[in-house]
Amino acid sequence: MTWLMYMALGAFAGTLAGLFGVGGGLIIVPVLIISFKLQGIGGDLITHMAVGTSLATIMFTSLSAIHTHHGRKAVDWRLAAMISVGIIVGAWLGGYTADKLSGPLLQRLIGLFAWLMAAQMLFSLAPQGGAQLPGKPMQAAVGGIIGWASGIFGIGGGSLTVPFLTWCSVPMQRAVAVSAVCGFPIALVGALSYVVHGMGHQNLPAEAWGYVYLPALLGISLASVPFARLGAILAHRLSAIALRRAFAIFLILVGAKFLLFPG
Repeated sequence: MTWLMYMALGAFAGTLAGLFGVGGGLIIVPVLIISFKLQGIGGDLITHMAVGTSLATIMFTSLSAIHTHHGRKAVDWRLAAMISVGIIVGAWLGGYTADKLSGPLLQRLIGLFAWLMAAQMLFSLAPQGGAQLPGKPMQAAVGGIIGWASGIFGIGGGSLTVPFLTWCSVPMQRAVAVSAVCGFPIALVGALSYVVHGMGHQNLPAEAWGYVYLPALLGISLASVPFARLGAILAHRLSAIALRRAFAIFLILVGAKFLLFPG
């Protein structure tokens, strides 16, 4: 039953990720927190486990996205590599930072981020192009900030990378492709950070590697990739405006729960 539950979560997260064009982390983290709490596993570390597990699942979904964008020759590999230099450092520090935060505080930060993303979707807030890409050191520095934030929130970074690149006048298709590539080092290094910093903590279940819970990782990963493709197909048949509003409402509810009733 546990495996079926996590596969159902993977199918749900993958479908919604494909529908709304966002990384599954915004969906997986809150649902895993609720799931772990209902199962009575993880104790006061359920939030850390949810974020670490979410990052681990994104490793697999990002590989599929990278393959698709590379096949369309949309990836600027030099730009992706330079941003990823900072991302590697930032994602590791994100796991370290989260390890030092209490579960309720981490949930409040996730709730605040969910509200910011909801506002962005409801009001179509997006930076206007006009700036130019900064030099390589600044690209790496921005990558560090993106990796750090993504490591704390358990996301692939697309909601941060794409706006930065479009503000720097990078065409949308290229920005999305670069963001997809950057999602892999965020997920890989972030997940490793959560594994290392979670080792030795009490209250972790036997099936956990640090803060990464293996049954959830395997179940979600098996189902999320194929269902993300289904979601992408459905997205072309449904109203984009209605979808964005629906997901914004979901994020508002998630944010309200974590900001007002953490723990």
